[in-house]
Amino acid sequence: MALAAVISAVACVGAWRAVPWQGRQTALIMAATMVVMAVADGDAMTGLMLGVVLLLSAMLGTVGVRGTPSAASCCHRALVSLVMAACAFESLSTGEASAVGARGHGGHGLDGLLSALVVVGVVGLVLWTLVTECMRARSPRSRTARLLAVESWAMAAGVTAMCVGF
Repeated sequence: MALAAVISAVACVGAWRAVPWQGRQTALIMAATMVVMAVADGDAMTGLMLGVVLLLSAMLGTVGVRGTPSAASCCHRALVSLVMAACAFESLSTGEASAVGARGHGGHGLDGLLSALVVVGVVGLVLWTLVTECMRARSPRSRTARLLAVESWAMAAGVTAMCVGF
């Protein structure tokens, strides 16, 4: 989970000019919070703070990108942040703040509205990534396009691993 986040952040930074600052900050915040989730001690306050940071990052990640070529990828990153935040909040609501880092949602059951939102978010994210990458496959692949593809798939893999509990 944390490795996928770091790979995603490195790929995003590697595609520097193709990603606006909003997208870069979202990718870096996601990587940092996923690493913290992986090593967190299970403190409820840590889970709450990470969820709030992810929500703020998601909101900031879409500011001013409407109508730009990078709007879709920034919204994709924001969706990842929202799913991660919902995952952190869902874990808090069950009294197991860092269960996501240790056992995923399987450790405390997939019940409740937030669990359903997390699952729907993960499925939506993977489908979005699949459709986007299938559409990009038809065009020539530059170094930047390959980095953005790696970033996208790493984000999807990391959030899926976090939800499932690997």
